[in-house]
Amino acid sequence: MTRRVGLAHLTVLPLTPPEMIAVAARTGYDAVGLRLIAVTADSPGYPLMQEPAMLRDTLGACAQTGVAVSDIEFVKITPGFDVASLEGFVATGARLGAHHIIAAPYDPEPARLADTLGRLADLAARHGLQVVLEFFPWTVVPDLASATCLVDATGRGDLGILVDTLHFARSASTLEQLAAVPAGRLPFVHVCDAEAVIPATTEGLLHTARAERLPPGEGGLPIGAILSVMPPDIPIALEVPMLALMAEAGPEAVARRAREGLRRHFGI
Repeated sequence: MTRRVGLAHLTVLPLTPPEMIAVAARTGYDAVGLRLIAVTADSPGYPLMQEPAMLRDTLGACAQTGVAVSDIEFVKITPGFDVASLEGFVATGARLGAHHIIAAPYDPEPARLADTLGRLADLAARHGLQVVLEFFPWTVVPDLASATCLVDATGRGDLGILVDTLHFARSASTLEQLAAVPAGRLPFVHVCDAEAVIPATTEGLLHTARAERLPPGEGGLPIGAILSVMPPDIPIALEVPMLALMAEAGPEAVARRAREGLRRHFGI
C-alpha cells in the first residue's frame, strides 16, 4: 500500500485553496488540508462556506489535478463555543470530500470541553466527517496523555487524536503512550522537523510552530521512532512553515523542499 502524503495549509498559508491545490499537484502531494477558519487575527483563513466562487474554483482544482481534500481546520474550542455555528463549515467540508476536522482545546474547564467536543463530533458525524483533537504544549491539553483522557471522557469511539511530531517531541508525551493508542484514534499524522533543543518560553514554542519548522530529516526530532509506533501506512500531512524561505523563494519552494525532505530521508 502506498502511503498518502498531504500538504497542510500552514506550510503555504498565503495561497488560496485553488492555488494551494495546484502547488500540491506540482510538488508531489496526494492531498491537502484546508484552513477555512483563521487561527489568529493576523493570519489568513479561507471561508469557502461563505465564498461560493472560491469554493467552485477549489472543487474544480481538485477535479483537474486529482488532489484530494483530506481535512479542514481550524476549530478552537473556547468557553461559550457555539457548535451550531459551524454547520456551514462542516457541510462545506463534506462537499469538498474531506474526512476530518481538526479541533484544538482552548477551554480550561475539562467537563465542558469534553461535552463541547462530543457535540462537535455529533455535528461532524451527521456530515460523514471525523473530528480529530490536536494537542499543543501551550494549551490546557498539552500532551498525548491529556488528549487521550479528554477524548475518552467524551465516551465516543469515533473521535481521533492528531499527533504532530513537533508538539509530540516538545511535550511530556512518550512513545509507549503513543503505541498504546488504538489505531482508530490515529487517522493521520502531521510531520515536520525542528531543532532538538526545546525553547524555554511559550513565545519560542509558538514561533517555531507557526513560522520556522524544518523539513523532515533536517532537524533533531525522532520522526522515525514516532512513525514506527503508529499504524502502518498512516497518511502523513507535512506541516512545515518556513517563512524565511517563503519570503526568499515563495510558497511553492517551501512545499517542494518539505516533500523532498520526506522522500530523501524517510523514503516516503
